[in-house]
Amino acid sequence: MSSFYVKLEKVVDDSYDVQVGYHLMGQLIDDLKGGLVGKIGKFAVITDSIVEPLYGTPVYKALIEAGYAADLFVFPAGEKSKTRETKAMIEDAMLAKGYRRDCCIVAVGGGVVTDLAGFVAGTFGRGVPFINYATTLLAAADASVGGKTAVDTPLATNLIGIFNQPKKVYLDIATWETLPKRQIVSGLAETIKHACIADREFFDYLDRHMEEILALDREACEHVAEANVRIKYEVVMKDERESGLREVLNLGHTVGRAIETVSDYQLEHGEAVSIGLVAEVMLAHRLELLSAADMEAVIALLRKAGLPTEIPAYIDRETLVKKLYTDKKVRNGQLRFVLQDGIGSVREFTPGNFAKPIEEELAREIIEKM
Repeated sequence: MSSFYVKLEKVVDDSYDVQVGYHLMGQLIDDLKGGLVGKIGKFAVITDSIVEPLYGTPVYKALIEAGYAADLFVFPAGEKSKTRETKAMIEDAMLAKGYRRDCCIVAVGGGVVTDLAGFVAGTFGRGVPFINYATTLLAAADASVGGKTAVDTPLATNLIGIFNQPKKVYLDIATWETLPKRQIVSGLAETIKHACIADREFFDYLDRHMEEILALDREACEHVAEANVRIKYEVVMKDERESGLREVLNLGHTVGRAIETVSDYQLEHGEAVSIGLVAEVMLAHRLELLSAADMEAVIALLRKAGLPTEIPAYIDRETLVKKLYTDKKVRNGQLRFVLQDGIGSVREFTPGNFAKPIEEELAREIIEKM
């Protein structure tokens, strides 16, 4: 019998730029010509059916006009498409078009697109580079930054995936002007979440300037985009693989993701997260981590943004409680919640542990009160 030790030590630099601005399509082409992805000349533009005519096709045409080979791969819009089946469909379509390892993926769209395309990029040909061109406030606040890519299954949300960092992220604020108001409002939930976990001053800014943000005032939108990136970067930089600190980004998501699924995606992601944030502040107040004034301030800001703060009547509470157990923070069958320690801070319960085990009955009590 023999044994071999395979020594594989890696030093990997996954650093990348996040560019915030207006009308960044030309910048994307300039960056590619400048060597952003080396000598690659073939691009798979992945987008959804809503974004395709607005920005997917223009990016595709810009690539063709710049002398690159490119194809457009479109899937039906919506969270219901973020599945293994859609991923396989895109991969098969890319293979049929002759794509191999000498390509780059350009994800054009919101969070579903960037999650799905980033996952495809991580496994296609055992890994090809990808670029995120974010077209929603929600993607700018959350999905396009941080490298978490995944699909959903009937049994769990975002548990099938990989960490995969893009070559660059473009946050084109001009694209927000074509979003329905409901999409703008939905994106504000993740923005408010970021303020709740890390920046009381930003929370107060949102409270003072919500009207301008909803009106897509240029200065306000740039400030929101930059603050979102800064806060998420400061967390991800310290914990890329979600071994501890990065769990704080799940504030409001234990209940929020469960509601999103149980509603059969009638609720937008941000709408569900908003309700989850209300559940979280109520729980944090019950556990004496958050004052009544701070609890009411968070709920009031969500309402000011136009977000829901109550569980819709059509959602069965007991089904919702059971769905909580599909949350990725569950350990040994125990529900765990990230909880605020005042506005702008999250409680670290033990060194490196930012989620507290919560008994099902307490979770049920909070849900029943909503």
